[in-house]
Amino acid sequence: MNINILAIESSCDETSAAVIRDGEVLSNFIANQKVHEQYGGVVPELASRAHQQNIIPVVEAALKKSGVSKEELKAIAFTQSPGLIGSLLVGCCFAKSLALGLDLPLIAVHHMQAHVLANFIGDPKPSFPFLCLTVSGGHTQIVLVEDYLKMKVMGQTLDDAAGEAFDKTAKILGLPYPGGPLIDKYAKEGNPQRFSFPEPQIPGLNFSFSGLKTAILYFVQEQTKKDPDFIQNNRADICASVQHRIITILMNKLVKAAKETGIKEVCIAGGVSANSGLRQAMKAYSEKYGWNHYIPEFQYCTDNAGMISITAYYKYLAGEFADLTVSPSARSSMDRN
Repeated sequence: MNINILAIESSCDETSAAVIRDGEVLSNFIANQKVHEQYGGVVPELASRAHQQNIIPVVEAALKKSGVSKEELKAIAFTQSPGLIGSLLVGCCFAKSLALGLDLPLIAVHHMQAHVLANFIGDPKPSFPFLCLTVSGGHTQIVLVEDYLKMKVMGQTLDDAAGEAFDKTAKILGLPYPGGPLIDKYAKEGNPQRFSFPEPQIPGLNFSFSGLKTAILYFVQEQTKKDPDFIQNNRADICASVQHRIITILMNKLVKAAKETGIKEVCIAGGVSANSGLRQAMKAYSEKYGWNHYIPEFQYCTDNAGMISITAYYKYLAGEFADLTVSPSARSSMDRN
């Protein structure tokens, strides 16, 4: 069929481009932005400027690696929502200009829907219906997936996301941004049972991490008053204990969702799905409850255009195209009925 699609991702601080052919990702390039490290978090204005600098070379690299020329493309896809509005605008405007210049259809993709469908890049693939625990820096959701383009959010965070809890903990411990991977690194060397942190008692399938973040902050402040070297001497155990609590919060809700629906096809997705502790927990819980579990490759966990491209492929097959009046949105629902 040779359905070649160029996809662009620019929702936050990674500029990424990918080319997919008939459901197979041929290339997936990501340009990270180091400029934010000195500020301890993403600065939106700096992010959008960096996207402007990176987008052309990243797109050229993706096309070159794939061996697909612009003339062979069938559509242009981009992340429409959610994300930083300035960053989204860069990708949206570039995609619309390219689609107009090449006279190609345009495909608008929801970022969180794309995280879910990253589980369809490569094998094995989940069967419908399945549950997906989608965990990133800005989102924590349990999604019921009935078809490629039919999804329903069963539960989500009421305040902060799990990824924020990781990054906030890292900041409390004096670790540089981004802190999530460093928490994971130190946790491997620590005792997850050393310190106890509370599990929020949120009804249903929703999440909350603001209280946990506060509890971690107060705990560290109290201990450092007694011992100024507390963090230095106990970093690994603190990281392991915090990571253990975040993971149990996530997995307990996923277990509840699986019992309520009777579904045994279960996936994880999003940037936090790259966390080694969560990946191990997914395997352990799957063995315990008889689930078939699926986890994307590492390169498709964090923000990337590969996941945008696989979503665009299924939208192409369904004939779901956008016109040139489409605009990005910082927030929008991913529910599709």
